Amino acid sequence: MLVALRAEHPDPGARRQALKDAGDASAQVLIARLLSEEVPSDAVLSEEARDSADRLSADRVWIIDPVDGTREFGEPPRDDWAVHVGLWERGVDDADEGELTVGAVALPALELTLGTDAPPALPPAAERPRVVVSRTRPPEEAQRVARALGGELVPMGSAGAKAMAVVRGLAEVYVHAGGQYEWDSAAPVAVARAAGLHTSRIDGTSLRYNQPDPYLPDLLICRPELAATALAAIREATA
Repeated sequence: MLVALRAEHPDPGARRQALKDAGDASAQVLIARLLSEEVPSDAVLSEEARDSADRLSADRVWIIDPVDGTREFGEPPRDDWAVHVGLWERGVDDADEGELTVGAVALPALELTLGTDAPPALPPAAERPRVVVSRTRPPEEAQRVARALGGELVPMGSAGAKAMAVVRGLAEVYVHAGGQYEWDSAAPVAVARAAGLHTSRIDGTSLRYNQPDPYLPDLLICRPELAATALAAIREATA
């Protein structure tokens, strides 16, 4: 659907915002409809829908971003944009805050979907680690990590595309410190964990989902053998 929508606007020019808006809206409608048909009693947290405090008492919450990387979606033929669908489930007791249990990240322009049901095996790491960062605002923390690892920065679009670059073996580290929300990272983190990658906030603490305020501003996804060095470099950058 989204690929077909882009095909109708191969060079959107002045109508780029219209294409981005249409992508967000159409993907939101489709995903919301499918969830309401398949799991009508579950709650949903979406970037493109009004939030409800009801989700805080729900046992299952789908966390979705209908189009992650709307900027890149609106710039055909870029392929670094994604669709995120993740599931958070409450723990068995009050002390357990719940956890991500299912996730899928689609890369429609690549005709590829990566999920927790069949995560790919991690390929060998590059000799010189690649650190994927935002195209428009690479954080100082990522630059410190690249220097500490003797690596290089690789600019890329959406959070999902960057996280899946690590899962796919196209990069070794993804550092973000410029502000995100739960829907930006939930599905990518679920898939990355299933693939055996390290996932945390940039101070090394756990990523917590289905919180009253969905703002979750920073993220580290990397190969487990690089986590200690990456976190140490980030601590130096923020000291």
